[in-house]
Amino acid sequence: MTTVAIRNLLFEYIRFAEEKKVKALYTIIEDEINEMHNHWTKAFVLEMKKRSEYLDSGKAKGKEWSEVQKKAKNILLKGK
Repeated sequence: MTTVAIRNLLFEYIRFAEEKKVKALYTIIEDEINEMHNHWTKAFVLEMKKRSEYLDSGKAKGKEWSEVQKKAKNILLKGK
């Protein structure tokens, strides 16, 4: 059986499984799920703090979010 087929079967099972079974499955993989969704490692937070301080010092020139979005859209449109 392919991984895709197994995923589909698991999705269907979880959709209709009893509450206690869903909770039991979650308990088994909870740590892995939390690791997957926690991108805020110490290294990441320190790097963001460093970049923020650099911007605040005036040594780096930042751009407005709207300007970044506009530039990205232009790049995407030119690629078509």
